[in-house]
Amino acid sequence: MKNPLEMLKEIKSVLGIELSEVPTEETKLAQMTLENGTIIEAEEFAPEFEVFIVTEEDKIALPVGEYSLEDGMVLIVESEGIIKEIKEATSEKEVVEEEVEAAEEEMSYATKEELAEVKSMIEEIKAMIKDKEDMAAQTAEVEAQVKEELSSTPAATPLKHNPEGNVQTKKIVFGNNRPQSIQDRVFARIANIKK
Repeated sequence: MKNPLEMLKEIKSVLGIELSEVPTEETKLAQMTLENGTIIEAEEFAPEFEVFIVTEEDKIALPVGEYSLEDGMVLIVESEGIIKEIKEATSEKEVVEEEVEAAEEEMSYATKEELAEVKSMIEEIKAMIKDKEDMAAQTAEVEAQVKEELSSTPAATPLKHNPEGNVQTKKIVFGNNRPQSIQDRVFARIANIKK
C-alpha cells in the first residue's frame, strides 16, 4: 500500500501537472459604505449577489431592509444577505407626489354596479339584525315563562335537625357466617363486660 503523498505524485506525473502550475482564482470583492459609515462588501453590487457587513472578526450577512449608500444610491435587501435591487434615491417631493397620485386614484367615483352591490349588502345586514332582534325577543319570552313556572311551583320544605329526637342506629355486621377467631371472641367478651 502506498502512502497518499506518493499516490498524489504519481497522479501529477501522469497528468503532467504540478501544484504550483494550478491557477488559483482569487475573488476580488467590491466595497461600499453606507451613510452611517458601515462598510459592506459584495462580489458585485447587482441584483442576486450576496452582500455582507465587514467587521474586524468576520463578515455578517446584511439584514433585510433598505440602506442608503454614501453615493446617494439605495440598496434593497429582500432576503437576508441577498441584494434585490440598487436604485437611485427618490427625493421626499417625489415620494409625496406618488402618494398624492395614489390617493387620487383611490378617490374615484363609484359605478352603478358597485352602488347596487353596496345596497344589497346593506339589505343583508338589516335582515341579519332583524333576525337577531327576533331571536332576542323569543329568548326573553322563554326566560319569562321559565321564571314564571319556577315561581309558581312550591319550594321543598327545609330540613331541620333535631338533636333530641329518636335516632335509630343500625348495626352493620360484616362476616356473620365466618368462624370466630380468638380476637373476635376476646372483643365479644370485652363488649359484654361493658354492658
